[in-house]
Amino acid sequence: MTDQSTVTGVESRRLLPTATGRQTWVALRTELARLPGLSLLAGTLLVAAAATGLVAPWVLGRLVDDVIAGSDTRQVVAWSGVIAGAAVLAGLLTAAGAAIAARLGETVLARLRERVLDRALHLPSATLERAGTGDLVARAGDDVAVVTNVIATSGPAFLGALLTIVLTGAGLFALDWRLGIAGLVAVPAYALALRWYLKRSVSYYARERVATGERTQATAEALRGSATVRAYRMEDAHVTRIADRSAVARDLSLEIFGMFTRFGLRINRSEFVGLAAVLLAGFLLVRDDLVTVGAATTAALYFHRLFNPIGLLLFESDSVLQAGASLARLVGVTTLPDTTGSPASPEPARQHRPEPAALEVTVARHRYDDGPVVLRDITLRLAPGERVALVGASGAGKSTLAGIISGIITPSHGSVRLRGVPLAHLGEHRLRREIALISQEVHVFAGPLADDLRLANPDATDAELTAALDLVGATDWLRTLPDGLATAVGEGGRQLTSAQAQQLALARLVLADPAVAVLDEATAEAGSAGARDLDRAAVAATEGRTTLVVAHRLSQAATADRIVVLDHGRIAEQGTHTELLEAGGGYSQLWRSWSMPDLVAPTGRASAEPVTADASRWPR
Repeated sequence: MTDQSTVTGVESRRLLPTATGRQTWVALRTELARLPGLSLLAGTLLVAAAATGLVAPWVLGRLVDDVIAGSDTRQVVAWSGVIAGAAVLAGLLTAAGAAIAARLGETVLARLRERVLDRALHLPSATLERAGTGDLVARAGDDVAVVTNVIATSGPAFLGALLTIVLTGAGLFALDWRLGIAGLVAVPAYALALRWYLKRSVSYYARERVATGERTQATAEALRGSATVRAYRMEDAHVTRIADRSAVARDLSLEIFGMFTRFGLRINRSEFVGLAAVLLAGFLLVRDDLVTVGAATTAALYFHRLFNPIGLLLFESDSVLQAGASLARLVGVTTLPDTTGSPASPEPARQHRPEPAALEVTVARHRYDDGPVVLRDITLRLAPGERVALVGASGAGKSTLAGIISGIITPSHGSVRLRGVPLAHLGEHRLRREIALISQEVHVFAGPLADDLRLANPDATDAELTAALDLVGATDWLRTLPDGLATAVGEGGRQLTSAQAQQLALARLVLADPAVAVLDEATAEAGSAGARDLDRAAVAATEGRTTLVVAHRLSQAATADRIVVLDHGRIAEQGTHTELLEAGGGYSQLWRSWSMPDLVAPTGRASAEPVTADASRWPR
């Protein structure tokens, strides 16, 4: 498996792996073996179609000999009928073979696509972030489209052409071995042309697929962050970036097209060489009475019949190579380690709320690949049911530590223990059941609101769904929905506000009922008007659970049992809100700078409530 770790202009990104040729063929054979009946039927029809196509040239040769021998009109008409019947039968077999082969290919691709999607959905967040969503979207979109196009159109034609070449070559040797050898004169010319093309094209197609992924990545980033792009007047910069990536893909496509044109000229030259050799051999053999005129005619027709399949085979190699590059990228995703795990036996349904769990974190150091150290010398223990707030400047390592604690990121040198058991020993199923992570990026799935909530607990009743929404303060807007829990939300349905989407995520947390909750700035998207409501909702949803809160606002930190201050990947301070204020360190400075006790609230009373304090704006 190759690892395309560096990309033009994006050196820090590490793309998802691409399978080797051997891995790709093994995956393809495995999928075909799962459909033996369909595979056998497709192969039989394609072989029969290619064999039937040999009938007409052979009959024409016999017809020439019969005419020379003075056969009557009835014999000529009979041979003509055989030619017509063979042509109709070949057409029917070709159409049926192409249809069955396309169905086989579509089925194989559908199963492969399901495996890709399954593996992609279980990728660790850090892996996906380093690769970029554009790389994955390009594989699931553009690469699948390329392979689908080949399967539906050029793929069956390619196989048919290959079979036609093999059977026609055998037919030439069946006529006379010397005519067969004459036809082989063209093989070196074809081989040289193909070698010239393959030597230059394979690397181009791999680069083209990567360039397409880069273009998709640039487009996805601009669209996903469109509000921020407009706010900072960065439209021109993003358009330029997309244009640059598009120009790279375009230039590669043009270079490939020019190379393909030169390849076509070499193919024409090979055809002329081969046909001239067969005609010359036929002439010499007929002159010496070694073969009949009809046999020489059949040989010339056979070789001429090879023009289209050989041309199609070589020209469609362009599409097949592209599909091969795309297929290797799809198979590459399926070769990633399966991080889902599987429990040895089904776990019994949870009857009672889990007991609060102690969590111990030890990280000597952590870095992404060969990058700089992000965290170092971290030793942290969360007592059962304790609520700990994590604060610090942007880039201090808060989200990385949250990912490590939630089991999404494996520390380079360190471990996390839940109730004394390393997370790596729990298995993916139990880990996801015990620890839940909610980030600030909340996705609302398209469909009924009830289905969206039941993603966290498929067995939850409507009453339990309503209770979870009520606990996080979503009852008011739930009443406004025309069909209540049956109302379609997300794309194509009722659009939820950022605050409502975050309440939905917190309600999912309540329904999932984990022992440990990790909130990575889960209420950061709320405006100041809804900040306190969401903070209260977060407290209610995590009540009684061991909780780590990556605090975006210091008001969140102030209500925690303990505050941990990160600075450049290390724990700089920790303690209660009161203890840290008395210590007079960085936390105290930030708190006092935002408290502004002299600010008078609209009621006329002094307000020292720092609800808008941004914990990422740390003094340096």
